[in-house]
Amino acid sequence: MLFYAFYVVAIIVLILHFSGWLKRYNLEWLVLVLAVATFPAVIFLK
Repeated sequence: MLFYAFYVVAIIVLILHFSGWLKRYNLEWLVLVLAVATFPAVIFLK
């Protein structure tokens, strides 16, 4: 269940990134956090 929740959050962050919302509110660092968290999420949540 957490694995699928991670991917829902990842999709939401990517949509906000490409729409420009993250840049407008200086939250571009969320994309980097998502990229770093992907490897452990795939290893430990699946």
